[in-house]
Amino acid sequence: MWTQRIKTGLVTTTAAAALLLLAACGPSPSPSATSSAPPSSSAPTTSTPSATATSSPPSATATPSPSETSTSAAPAAAGLCKAGSLTAATDATGGGAAGSVYEKLILTNSGGTPCILEGFAGVSMTADANGEPIGEPATRETTTPVTKIELAPGKSAWAEIRYTQAGNYGDCTKVAAAGFRIYPPNDTASLFIPEPHDACSNTGIKLLTITAFQAV
Repeated sequence: MWTQRIKTGLVTTTAAAALLLLAACGPSPSPSATSSAPPSSSAPTTSTPSATATSSPPSATATPSPSETSTSAAPAAAGLCKAGSLTAATDATGGGAAGSVYEKLILTNSGGTPCILEGFAGVSMTADANGEPIGEPATRETTTPVTKIELAPGKSAWAEIRYTQAGNYGDCTKVAAAGFRIYPPNDTASLFIPEPHDACSNTGIKLLTITAFQAV
């Protein structure tokens, strides 16, 4: 009986040892069975070429074409006509009536740029080119409307002077005048036109009237 148990135990032990040996000599488990794939969250994020390609610059910063960047310079506005760039003359062909003489006062742009002439000239009679005015200056005749006249170089405008004979006034203190002192509109410098007339040195007698300038 004992001998049989021993044998049975040896057989059982021997069988168990054989199973362990077979398990040790068997194939190793495949890597896929023993390792799990890394989580998707740990995978590196690389941009595709289309995401990293340089985009075209916005239209706001695009280089403008020459037609957009070049602007034509606006012509300079013409300034007022001044005595230094004008010449003055009279034309007495207008005739006269009732003791008065009508003349055209002509101002010509003798400068190199256009200028504006607008309004009334100041006119007085003087003893000479540098002398003081004699008597009253010319009264403005407002029946002719004021207009803005642009005088190109060499162009002229005119106003009408009416001279009333000094002999028409019995209380006139006559003084010989050598000509007219002319102040262009809005100017303190003057021009002189030699043209002898009798003037009245006492105040209150107005021998001269002047209209606004008109284009020729």
